[in-house]
Amino acid sequence: MNAFSGWRAALRMARRDALRAKGRSALVVAMIALPVLGVTALDVTYRSSEPTTAEQLTAEMGAADALFSDQQTGGAIEQLPDGTAYERVEESPSESEPRSDSGPHTELNSDSDSDSDSDSELPVDIGTTFPKGSRAISVESVPADVTTEYGVTSTDIREVRTSDALVRGLIDLVRGEYPHGGGEVAATEPFLSATGLDIGSTTTVRNSGRTYRITGVVEEPAALRNQALYADPGAVIAPWQAVAAHDKKVLPPNTSPRDWLVKGPEGVGVTWPDIRRANESGVLVKSRQVVLDPPPDSEVPLARKNRGPYGADAGELSIALVTVLAMAVLEIVLLAGPAFAVGARRSRRQLGLLGTCGGDRRHVRAVVLGGGLVLGGIGAVAGVAAGLGLTAVFRPMIEEWAGRRFVSLDLRPAELLGIAALGLITGLLAAFAPAVAAGRRPVLESLTGRRGVRRSSRVLPTLGCCVLVLGVAVAVLGGTGGNAVLIVGGSVTAELGLLACIPVLVGLLGRLGRGLPLSPRMALRDAARNRGRTAPAVAAVMAAVAGSVAVATYMSSSVAEKEFDYVPTMTEGTVVLSAAFSVEADIAERLPQARAAVERNLAVTGERADYRRVWAGSDCNVYGGEEADCGSLRLVLPTGKGHACPLSGKGAGKLAARLSADEHKELMRSPACLAVGSPAAMFDSGSTGIVVGDRTLLDVHAKLDDPAAAEALAAGTPVLLNEAYAKNGEVTIEAVHRYSAEDGKNRDRHPGRPRTTADRIKVYVAPAKYAATPGTTLIMPQRAADRLGLHTAPAGSVYTAVHPPTNAENQRTRAALDQTGGGIWFRAESGPSGREDTALLILTLFAGVVTLGAAAIATGLAKADAEADLGTLSAVGAPPGVRRRLSGLQCLVVALTGVVLGTVAGLVPAVALRLVDLRDAMAAMRQFPMESAYTPIALPWGTLGVIVVVVPLLAGLLAAALTRSRVAPARRTG
Repeated sequence: MNAFSGWRAALRMARRDALRAKGRSALVVAMIALPVLGVTALDVTYRSSEPTTAEQLTAEMGAADALFSDQQTGGAIEQLPDGTAYERVEESPSESEPRSDSGPHTELNSDSDSDSDSDSELPVDIGTTFPKGSRAISVESVPADVTTEYGVTSTDIREVRTSDALVRGLIDLVRGEYPHGGGEVAATEPFLSATGLDIGSTTTVRNSGRTYRITGVVEEPAALRNQALYADPGAVIAPWQAVAAHDKKVLPPNTSPRDWLVKGPEGVGVTWPDIRRANESGVLVKSRQVVLDPPPDSEVPLARKNRGPYGADAGELSIALVTVLAMAVLEIVLLAGPAFAVGARRSRRQLGLLGTCGGDRRHVRAVVLGGGLVLGGIGAVAGVAAGLGLTAVFRPMIEEWAGRRFVSLDLRPAELLGIAALGLITGLLAAFAPAVAAGRRPVLESLTGRRGVRRSSRVLPTLGCCVLVLGVAVAVLGGTGGNAVLIVGGSVTAELGLLACIPVLVGLLGRLGRGLPLSPRMALRDAARNRGRTAPAVAAVMAAVAGSVAVATYMSSSVAEKEFDYVPTMTEGTVVLSAAFSVEADIAERLPQARAAVERNLAVTGERADYRRVWAGSDCNVYGGEEADCGSLRLVLPTGKGHACPLSGKGAGKLAARLSADEHKELMRSPACLAVGSPAAMFDSGSTGIVVGDRTLLDVHAKLDDPAAAEALAAGTPVLLNEAYAKNGEVTIEAVHRYSAEDGKNRDRHPGRPRTTADRIKVYVAPAKYAATPGTTLIMPQRAADRLGLHTAPAGSVYTAVHPPTNAENQRTRAALDQTGGGIWFRAESGPSGREDTALLILTLFAGVVTLGAAAIATGLAKADAEADLGTLSAVGAPPGVRRRLSGLQCLVVALTGVVLGTVAGLVPAVALRLVDLRDAMAAMRQFPMESAYTPIALPWGTLGVIVVVVPLLAGLLAAALTRSRVAPARRTG
């Protein structure tokens, strides 16, 4: 028998065996097909979500041939053919360097010459730059406040003729009708979901007072999550401008530069000469024809300047993604191992008969490997086909998740064949170990079903421990050096080393059963005696859990880093109501109505602290009144030891590198460094953290429960929250009187440079920890402001909130505040973002499902192998529940062992990836000493608790529940 005929016979036997045991074959095919399905769906989704150049152009300009945009540079420009960068012609190369940004309208060199004539910046008549015989429609957007079902919200309103064929691909109708005329708009689905509106509802643009009816739902295929309204040109902006022209209280619309979608002459399009002519008027053009077929560099003046590449390669995979993909491939190989262990165990008698007919070990191995080849091929084809079908079925859901519509499913035959080959190789690799074991098994043992006496090899676990240590060291070395190859190689090597140790670890489980009741003792001994089926199942669980734990640990650590570095802009658990520093004299009179609106619509307690703003100079406003501009106030930071931040001087980078994360954060929150950081003025007081208030402001905002501080305020002494500004119990307040340079009256009335005056006053210095109070440095009583001759006015209130405002509460409160007359708003502290919670939940579910599946396979194999033992138990009078408890405990042993080892294996790449982040953070901190380099390794205890405790218990309970208590008598075959 030659090699080819031997393999042909082996494949024929494997095919017949697969047809004979259809249930077992289906199990093996499913275990191979499922990973292949996932990889196929991931590949098609990734390729489809990455738009081609032509698809990206359609997303930017719809069905038009070009996108024209006046950059208002006041002169001619030179641009790259793809329209991603440009520069003014009159600028010399030595004065500016081109740069590339993500947007299609990025100016390489922004000329901010304040001495240039403002008339030169007027927009050109862009219509004269269009090619002859072309057609164009305008696109313009403006942010606006609109009414909703709940109240008022802010959104973008875009004026473009949505019914025009040129916008197809840029804007598409989902349901309803396109807007027509001046009283209709269309909305995106996210806008309707957030506002409670729908087709037929009306919304009012608060800025102009015009009401519009929503006629349809549209979407931007490239940005499905955008919240926006669409109207015909002239429907929103023009009425708003007309109202603003007659009512000075209404601010004019802050429109973006108008773009034009241009359809070139039929059969010609917009060519490079057309772009050059438009560039002479300062108009930037992105042409579909030119981007897809760019001119040579010799015809591009900007490219002839021998500048470097204008953008970085965005196709490079991140270190974290490469690591996850490598572990996923390893997981695919291991998942099919238990299934082939089932086949080899169930076919041992047939393989023994092959030996009695003259077959040697090579033929036995060939039959088992043939089974891997047959079932692997079927699983690969089925997995690819199912992956394509499910991707097509769930395409809308995937598009919503990705945030963009797929123009088409991008199927790449070479990649799909590679995935199918991976499934085939997976089948062979998974069948390799059972094939070797079957080839070594004596013929008599196979025929009788006896297992024989086996001794564990000491070489494999010793080698595994060495490989484990080596892999950990390589991964850590790669993390400290930022080397992706070392991190991936080390992580996979460490996991392989741990895999080699699994048989010995499983063997040790048998010793743990001494002294335990019957069922757990039998479960542990059965797992130890049948390592050939237990070890692959444990390995499959370990591989799935390792990948999930690695990603979950990395994400949990990133969340902990953000929480550690987060600097609140407001005191936690508060809501601030603020009134604008405006010329309107009645704004302070409207504050009681605004307070009532907040108390009625937000979940706030009865604790409220009113505050006043303070300024110097005459009775005026910050925007410049008819008499004079207001004088601003600021606290002067003293010089000398104790008043300077160590992280802002010479040698700060070296000092920061020597500090621990906690020491660095403590130093950053010290009074001196907080004074250098200049936290934003939360109350918009027109000064540097100086506000007028009483003891309620100490309680509600500063959370300063100090009777001495309250007494000081009552006695007319200001309370200083940041002690760095104090010297000998006093602070210096500087008033700078500035007068509007654009106001001719003020310039004539107050010639010369701004006046500066300073006063030193006694203060009560609060403990150092209150220096971190957001946006507030000094709380001044009204008596002190009067004594210094400063001006004050009611400005708002601070409330204690029960919970952060919801979306509906925000909209209702905004509507109520607008009814008071405008110029008053509110803010709440939202805290650090927690978007990773959903991803952690998905990872937990994935690991749980795979763990349950692998444990179920191992339990099914155990039941098949243990039929004789279970029959013996029944014969000697064991209760029927023993069978059920034994199956549950067998499943529990496999699942628990796998998740514990998987948790250990998953920490290796997670730690290595965090070391990469630490390396980058330390480099940034040496350059910017006030930036934190805190890079923790935070374990996701919630996820680990579910995986390590809940999932194994659930697996055991399900196995016990699905196992029959009694077994039908069977013919003895031993």
